[in-house]
Amino acid sequence: MPGPISAKRIRESDMCFSDSFHRDTPTAKGGSILVPEAVDAKSKAFLISEVADNYDSPILPGLPDDVSKHCLALVPRSYFPAMGAVSKQWRSFIKSKEFITVRKLAGLLEEWLYVLTVDAEGKESHWEVLDCFGHKHRELVPMPGPVKTGFGVVVLNGKLMVIAGYSVNDETACVSSDVYQYDSCLNSWRKLASMNVARYEFGCAEVNGMIYAVGGCGMDGESLSSVEVYDPDADKWTMIESLRRPRWGCFASGVGGKLYVMGGRSSFTIGNSRFVDVYSPETHTWCQMKNGCVMVTAHAVLGEKLCCMEWKNQRRLAIYNPTDNSWKMVPVPVTGSSSIGFRFGILDGKLLLFSAQEDPGYHTLLYDPNAAPGSEWQTSEIKPSGLCLCCVTIEA
Repeated sequence: MPGPISAKRIRESDMCFSDSFHRDTPTAKGGSILVPEAVDAKSKAFLISEVADNYDSPILPGLPDDVSKHCLALVPRSYFPAMGAVSKQWRSFIKSKEFITVRKLAGLLEEWLYVLTVDAEGKESHWEVLDCFGHKHRELVPMPGPVKTGFGVVVLNGKLMVIAGYSVNDETACVSSDVYQYDSCLNSWRKLASMNVARYEFGCAEVNGMIYAVGGCGMDGESLSSVEVYDPDADKWTMIESLRRPRWGCFASGVGGKLYVMGGRSSFTIGNSRFVDVYSPETHTWCQMKNGCVMVTAHAVLGEKLCCMEWKNQRRLAIYNPTDNSWKMVPVPVTGSSSIGFRFGILDGKLLLFSAQEDPGYHTLLYDPNAAPGSEWQTSEIKPSGLCLCCVTIEA
């Protein structure tokens, strides 16, 4: 076993998962389907039978498959898990990229927020789903595996990816290379190909349909410079050119077809880095800039710009424009406790600022970059049930 991992980077605000896991109902061929709890036992048996027996039948009897697919795409998003239990054809279509494409062409994509929340004591965490009105739709089926921290979260093709991380089992520290994918349409998890390098406290982001994992800490707590990329079509991770220097505690974002890596440290003794590592997938090369943010506590991509908040100045929003390599500083209105930190969410082209600390009087802030001067900031009714550890937006 690797030696104990230093606790220097395991912060109270780090993300964690509950280790509870309920397996989906098995199908006849060893796969799994999620049958909604609202369906009674007789209906469940019928739905499972349909999945097993109707593989070669038309999607909708009497209709061409292209027409049937369009009909299925018209159904509201909240019904997708139940639809996936009807037949293998329905389930396969709902899982596919084509399903999202058909809904997009029909103008029916819905943005939902997936928020990882934790209770006030910081003990129990879960993902919950909120729509644009702040209405809670459901909690996610718990992810398999142990409690984790320091993992990466990325959205790819309408699915949530939870990557690697750090865990402690029976007082034994472990760094993971596991990757799990959550299908937002079917409310189910599955395990994907593992990474080549186990890591935590790393940067990860989607660029041009691929996922990049950058730096972090390894099995013995050492700083990493290695970088790997995930191809969803091949379900495979491939090592690419490393960073010029190790980097842990950093974050990564995909903006304008390039990968930006910012924040974090190169070693345990040297201070936080202002260098920005930029990777071009077209040329397969890295370059560096010198005017990045340090000690970033929250970040999100808003349109084609990168929004950051630094630990030392949580009353200013730093917005980076890659087209001219410039930063814009936007004051954040003070509401509630002055000690509140923030987590970011994106909805309808606007930035949501959720409280990272318990404060009953706090209202979610909303920043609209396209609003008239003086009206950029508003309050929002959208608020998770607990403290926000991280938030992603999934269109489906």
